[in-house]
Amino acid sequence: MPTSSNINYDPDRILPLDGDPNCPICHGIGFVRQDLPIGHPNFGKLAICVCRQQEVTQSSRKVLFSVSNLTAFKDMTFENFNPRGHVGLTGEQTTSLTYAFNQARRFSQELTGWLLFTGGYGCGKTHLAAAIANTAVVSGTPTLFLTAPDLLDWMRFSYDSPDATFEERFEEIRNVNLLVLDDLGTQNATPWAQEKLFQIINHRYVNRLPTVLTSNQDISEIEGRISSRLQDPTLVGVIKISAPDYRSPTVDSTHPLLSSLHLLSHLTFGNFSLREPETLDMDARSSLEKAFRAARDFAEAPMGWLVLTGTYGCGKTHLAAAIGNARLGAGESPMFVVVPDLLDHLRATFSPNSNMSYDRLFDQVRMTSLLILDDLGMQSATAWAREKLYQIFNYRYNANLPTVITTASKIDEIDARIRSRMLDGRLCKIYAITTPPYLTGADGKPRKIAGRGKG
Repeated sequence: MPTSSNINYDPDRILPLDGDPNCPICHGIGFVRQDLPIGHPNFGKLAICVCRQQEVTQSSRKVLFSVSNLTAFKDMTFENFNPRGHVGLTGEQTTSLTYAFNQARRFSQELTGWLLFTGGYGCGKTHLAAAIANTAVVSGTPTLFLTAPDLLDWMRFSYDSPDATFEERFEEIRNVNLLVLDDLGTQNATPWAQEKLFQIINHRYVNRLPTVLTSNQDISEIEGRISSRLQDPTLVGVIKISAPDYRSPTVDSTHPLLSSLHLLSHLTFGNFSLREPETLDMDARSSLEKAFRAARDFAEAPMGWLVLTGTYGCGKTHLAAAIGNARLGAGESPMFVVVPDLLDHLRATFSPNSNMSYDRLFDQVRMTSLLILDDLGMQSATAWAREKLYQIFNYRYNANLPTVITTASKIDEIDARIRSRMLDGRLCKIYAITTPPYLTGADGKPRKIAGRGKG
């Protein structure tokens, strides 16, 4: 953690070095007296000789780098960032990564306004933020790179520091030429921490000071006063990266830990049965046909939410899986997960033997480009399960992420917070399939029809 004694950057503190002994201008002294008229503000002052200019510039950069807190991030540059991501990324993921790279590079050259990078763990946010900071330091811009928790710890530490007062350190952070704040939203959200962080961000907002932020959270989840400033399009460029974790790309891009779509690869729109040979109630048949068309349309251009309701075996799962298989064939990586299995996976991350962190798995679910949740049922859910499901639904609702839900429950049996989002007709379309299960006929007796879809 940097101390106050090395935060204030003063280029005049750089110690003079000897010049080139063969220099015909300064003859090795390293300085020259400027030929200026009496009364000029620089009259009588020595200037650095051209033979030392490059060396002084390098020394200046070293000072800047030492006070920027970039030691652990010095190797994160634009040159070693892969804007195409890893093999296996979807077109959408690659596009988001390339766009973020281009915007970060452009910002590093102009250093005007704010940039906010959002996305899951390991998607490249910190690398791009550090690349901006490293570029700024090389160009001679005083820069400070801190994670939000470290920033707050740094200010708390100043209360007991003999090197600087809290006020001095606070002013240094508020007014540094470029502030890069990593992991906004992970800090301890005490009233004191919230207030100090807001004061820093508000000061930089009011004075339009160049600022870069990264966060794993959606803007709507960040403290209200800060969130409102981050949503100012005249100052802040918000860049969402949908690429998966660089450290484990194959896990995130194909979802093997969660998605069971590979087990349902045989369920397509082509082999879905509309049950024409059967004698069905007209309204029931119509409900099946409407659900089929809605699912097929959604698969062609996933937008908003699609909810399929109905009794077990009526075809909901088949249609949901057909959507997933269609998008998989289009080069995307949809996640298909049965809700009880999802909750089991989340609980399993608390085990000491788990090789997957809870946060990473949770973010993988809530931020995936297309989430298909099969068999949502709330009747016996624990308070913990209800809260986790609500957090997933709320995030995807606010971010308007394509989502497919199947449930055998009645809508009024679903958690009120989730239900209210499902009933938002601007985002969500609900289709109730009222046909009897595929395993029985209209008379309720067992039947056998080969190759018919179920779900």
